[in-house]
Amino acid sequence: MNHLQATTAGESRAQASAGATHEHLTGVSCDDVPAGQKRPEFGCFNIGTEAGLKFAAPQVYWHLRTFPNRAAADAHKSATGIVVEEDGRVWLSEFGARDLVVSGGHQIAVVGPLELPPAKSYTAVLSYAVMRPGDQSRVHTHPGPEGWYMLAGEQCLETPAGANRAKAGETLTVPPNVPMELNITGTILRKSLVLVIHDSAFPRGTPSQWKPTGACAL
Repeated sequence: MNHLQATTAGESRAQASAGATHEHLTGVSCDDVPAGQKRPEFGCFNIGTEAGLKFAAPQVYWHLRTFPNRAAADAHKSATGIVVEEDGRVWLSEFGARDLVVSGGHQIAVVGPLELPPAKSYTAVLSYAVMRPGDQSRVHTHPGPEGWYMLAGEQCLETPAGANRAKAGETLTVPPNVPMELNITGTILRKSLVLVIHDSAFPRGTPSQWKPTGACAL
């Protein structure tokens, strides 16, 4: 069974252009940006973290909603929800069963299922990525599942199972401990929200020695 999934969650009319020429970013990882430090224009940036999560089921869903303002999102978030302001909108992320009831705001996507490895507790890290066609992530793995909601552009994720693609308005998931390389495809700037829920005893991600075959270039 191929656990990678791409599902439509609505349409996006991305107008951002990637520019005619640029030096490709390679080996990109999602990084923390210290308070007061200006964030680079392109890359992947950790924007919200919730630690000490407990889940009774072996899988979880990421419920993603937007709100008109920060106060409204904060008023509806649970003790383990994450509220961020990014890409001109206020986002609430909640984690639970597929039929989890999240009130208020506007539902954007339900991403999953995200398969969880056995762990005493989990940490959810929400990231925002802005990358250009031709940019690539480092080859890496996560000690937990990863999910994407695509805001604009296109991407192709290569794993040992092959290439899986997603575009604006779609979602993508990958199970824990799978080596991967993310490739930005298409012709416009790619923007996405990215979630990793990992075993709290381990770092969010680590480099992998797996060698991609270039399947995303086909």
